[in-house]
Amino acid sequence: MSYADKIFIDMCQDIIENGVSTEGEKVRPHWEDGTSAYTIKRFGVVNRYDLRKEFPALTLRRTGLKSAFDELLWIWQKKSNNIQNLNSHIWDSWADEDGSIGKAYGYQMSVKHQYREGMMDQVDRVIYDLKNNPYSRRIMTNIYVHADLHEMNLYPCAYSMTFNVTKEKNEDRLTLNAILNQRSQDVLAANNWNVCQYALLVHMLAQVCDMNAGEFVHVIADAHIYDRHIPIIKELIQRETFEAPKVWLNPDVKDFYAFTVDDLHVEDYVTGPQIKNIPIAI
Repeated sequence: MSYADKIFIDMCQDIIENGVSTEGEKVRPHWEDGTSAYTIKRFGVVNRYDLRKEFPALTLRRTGLKSAFDELLWIWQKKSNNIQNLNSHIWDSWADEDGSIGKAYGYQMSVKHQYREGMMDQVDRVIYDLKNNPYSRRIMTNIYVHADLHEMNLYPCAYSMTFNVTKEKNEDRLTLNAILNQRSQDVLAANNWNVCQYALLVHMLAQVCDMNAGEFVHVIADAHIYDRHIPIIKELIQRETFEAPKVWLNPDVKDFYAFTVDDLHVEDYVTGPQIKNIPIAI
């Protein structure tokens, strides 16, 4: 199996066996029929992936890597908050009549801030520091901006990235590591989607900054399985697993803003059948 499969299976078993239920409590999410969407959850889940060994794509079922990459580019590269700039429909439920999701995600990445070195947005600041001050312990982003929460159609779930550079023995190039902090995650719908997205982000930044991709650490404050997802999860984690696919980016791209979805290449991605029509709590 891929290492991502092992992590996912162990995490789901732990949530089901040792998690706590929110049934009967006052919860915000609900199903399309209006009933409350309860969960079983674990607090403070930490998963580590070594990107030097394999790409962390799930093989129990297929993760739409091209679509996940497209959404990542929408947030980090296009810095957009309008679904008209996104090729998938995953944000449709949170968009207004003009297609905007408010001052969330890509909007926050587009805001320029005053630094000693000049005006930069958060993405450009990360790239600047990785190229000019790689050993800084302050290379991070944060899109959970309290002053703007009232104008966000959905509060950010994956809200902060922290980057850390190391010099490994017998390596000529530096190694880029990262931590993704996530306040909340729907494990069935979004876990491997987010893992693959931010693993790709580490690969992108490493490539344009002439570094090697290293460790990716995923920290989830509230890792949960919705009540209507539990039987789906139980079936999923019993499936046959396969080797991790080969995933790589076009090595000719050296400008972060030049990447396109076509620069993502996926080979030998063998998976179990896709799960269709997963109910999504809103």
